[in-house]
Amino acid sequence: MRILIVEDDALLRDGLKVGLSLAGFTADAVERCEEADAALLSHGFDALVLDLMLPDGSGLDILKTLRERRDDTPVLLLTARDGIADRIAGLDNGADDYLGKPFDLDEVAARLRALIRRAEGRSRAILEWRGLTLDPSSRTVAKDGAPLRLSRREFSILRALMIHPGAVLSKTQLEDKLYGWQEEIESNAVEVHIHHLRSKVGAGVIQTIRGIGYRLGDET
Repeated sequence: MRILIVEDDALLRDGLKVGLSLAGFTADAVERCEEADAALLSHGFDALVLDLMLPDGSGLDILKTLRERRDDTPVLLLTARDGIADRIAGLDNGADDYLGKPFDLDEVAARLRALIRRAEGRSRAILEWRGLTLDPSSRTVAKDGAPLRLSRREFSILRALMIHPGAVLSKTQLEDKLYGWQEEIESNAVEVHIHHLRSKVGAGVIQTIRGIGYRLGDET
């Protein structure tokens, strides 16, 4: 799950990035409206964490522009301006949820998981597919009831594939889910993660569609 954080307070921005990364998100962060707009135009994000008061404008302007482009990326507002009028303005302009500062990082992560789940059209938190169960909140995976130990990126790949079992995800799409801007990506990184994942969940679970990408297979 890739998240964009737009926050001008460096300490808070870094804390959110580290905290959400530890909660299993791939987190990128910017501090200005201009940077946020450029990022949203060039990358796909599963959700946006947005402060209202920014050095070069208002987070509401980012929100309005996003919705005018028919971009339905879930938006969680984080702001010290916690008056009723500000909440109403944010929600009426397309925000999906709202938290006032100070906030608890665990709650931010939980709200983001809920927003992303709704955006994906799911009501249940736990993903299931042919004996595999994946719980995003506890970051646990089991096969036929037996727990599996996956790395953070193996977990992210399996989650991405289990969201839409019949869909083929390209190597680039998986890389976008796994790596932030400042992370170096080795050319065969996805292939290595897939190899290790297959050794844990079963060779037939993940199918390679040559020249296109990967999807869940017909065997477990």
